[in-house]
Amino acid sequence: MLSPDDARLLERLHGDLPLTERPFADVAAEFGWTEDDVIARLSALLESGMLTRFGPLFQIERAGGLFVLAAMAVPEERYEEVTGKVNALSEIAHNYRRDHALNMWFVLGTETPAQCAAAIARIETETGLNVLAFPKEREFFVELKLPLTSGATHGA
Repeated sequence: MLSPDDARLLERLHGDLPLTERPFADVAAEFGWTEDDVIARLSALLESGMLTRFGPLFQIERAGGLFVLAAMAVPEERYEEVTGKVNALSEIAHNYRRDHALNMWFVLGTETPAQCAAAIARIETETGLNVLAFPKEREFFVELKLPLTSGATHGA
């Protein structure tokens, strides 16, 4: 369960991390905490799985890299095995299961398009399965902020 202090912290950090030399110290000062308190709370949330990721979102293509959404049709009896092989690659940002003929979806993030192509080829070679790659054609910014402390609703 998310504590009230953790909820306040996450709501404060969502999309508004100070762009300073010590942003966690700045946020800590707002809460009357120490910088170590903020870092420890975020670490505990990540370790517990309550928070799955904490970090910036950036446009990798502007730095020459590539993000690609990919999908595979994995036979049920091989799903666990293939998941292990896919997730073993450092290029895999995340992987999730879908109730669909294309039942494995994952995102590859690489420093160059060539590295992405190589990672896809490696997955196909190691699994014997076809990878369907869906590179981003256009980017849309959809900001989703779920209220954690205000009591406001967030949907119909």
